[in-house]
Amino acid sequence: MTSALEPALSVRQVLTLDRVLAGEPEVVAGAGNLDRPVRWVHVAEAADVGVMLTGGEMVLTTGVLLAGDTDKQAEYIRSLHRAEAAAVVLGLGRAFPSPPDVMRRAAERCGLPMVVLHRPFPFAELTEEVQSRLVRRKFAAVSLSETVRTALTGLITAGAPLKRLLDEIAVHAGCPVVLTNLAHRVLATAGERPAVDDVLRDWERIARQAGGNEGDGWVRAELGGRGERWGRIVLCGYRGDSAVGRLLAERAAEALVLHRMLTGGAHTWEEHSAQSLLTDLVSGAVPARRLLPRARAAGLPVNRRTFLPLVVRDGDPAHLDRILRLLGLSGLVADLGDGATAVLLSLARDQDAEAQAAHFAGRLATESATVVAAADARTAWEDVPAGLREARHVADAVAGHSAALDLPPVVRLRDVHLRGLIRLLRDDPHVQSFAERELDGLLCGHDAEAELLPVLRTYLATGRNKSRTAQLHHVSRPALYRRLEVIQSRLGVDLDDFEQAASVHIALLAHDAQQG
Repeated sequence: MTSALEPALSVRQVLTLDRVLAGEPEVVAGAGNLDRPVRWVHVAEAADVGVMLTGGEMVLTTGVLLAGDTDKQAEYIRSLHRAEAAAVVLGLGRAFPSPPDVMRRAAERCGLPMVVLHRPFPFAELTEEVQSRLVRRKFAAVSLSETVRTALTGLITAGAPLKRLLDEIAVHAGCPVVLTNLAHRVLATAGERPAVDDVLRDWERIARQAGGNEGDGWVRAELGGRGERWGRIVLCGYRGDSAVGRLLAERAAEALVLHRMLTGGAHTWEEHSAQSLLTDLVSGAVPARRLLPRARAAGLPVNRRTFLPLVVRDGDPAHLDRILRLLGLSGLVADLGDGATAVLLSLARDQDAEAQAAHFAGRLATESATVVAAADARTAWEDVPAGLREARHVADAVAGHSAALDLPPVVRLRDVHLRGLIRLLRDDPHVQSFAERELDGLLCGHDAEAELLPVLRTYLATGRNKSRTAQLHHVSRPALYRRLEVIQSRLGVDLDDFEQAASVHIALLAHDAQQG
């Protein structure tokens, strides 16, 4: 649903009311400021009327206390200007048969809208009409405020994700909603996709202007607590009353602060933003060209860049992001699930992609034993999804076997050989049947998974190196020989025969790929 609120009454709108039109209104000064909002209507005759006002009033007068005194007439207008009145309406006939030049010139200099009524008009009717409309609007604003607060609080209580909260805010606002950090990087968006894409395409300009002009529908609210700001929410192109827009933004900010407090980590939203973008890239569900504005708005350099897709096994996304910052590399990090973390580097065209990948992997190797898989660098953004999928495939192909395989610091497709091919074919029914048939003697025993399969896996992965296998499993060579004899007996094969060993190796690779 969208907001049912009427826009705030402006001076221009008041002048179109039937009761006002009956007085034959004419704007004689300040015509350029007729869109000023009218907060209240006030009848006043005294020359120092400004002391009774608080700003935003439309002042009605007959001028009876001003007739014949040009100084009082000029001061009356200046007093209204100082008090930031919305407009002045002068009823002709009782004191002035025509618009007084002194008041008209003073109003024009101040930019104060001045309206004269050519026909007698009961001010009480205008006051009643405008006040009732303003009261209804304020009541509707309070009602909307409570509706939005209740809806957002309910979502937070139910454990809804950030995107669901933003969707709810966008529905009430009827325009795109953007969540940013203090560096104006887009963390999340909501709203109709085409409208959001239009905003993101121009986000660099919008960000430079600190979110746009609120008068043009750009409504912002700061996010933070305990004296610290850490983001903002922006209603982009809000078409309703600016005061209602600010109210919506404030209610949204309150809910987002609460959501962040309950969901933890300082980097939670940043991680969510990167994860959403990279997951969409890997899945291919959204064309890469449509994701380019999101990547740019998220702070990833995309113009004349080289993109290096990496996937790290068993890496902590927050830790990997810190390493990128320490190395001065531009990129996005996201958890893809199943122990895989995507790292998309954006490099200048004159940077050596392989050297940067090795630098990143080397720094990571000093702190943890993880596998860094890479695809070839891409210079076209449209090729990035395929690169990420390739890196994911390489990382999955060597998962759990890095020690036995003696892999390079950065693993690429050419390093996974047969293991990579088998992983691609793992869902083929013929491959599945082959694996079960070849390994049947080990898969049917209760101790096979715990003792024999790991030994067989290491033995074949090391090129049938008995010394290395015994070392990796922390057993003596005689103990290893006994286990190999049991394995050969159960499988009915001779592992010293190359073809039989190769067949068992392929079957084991297929079995592991299916289990993974």
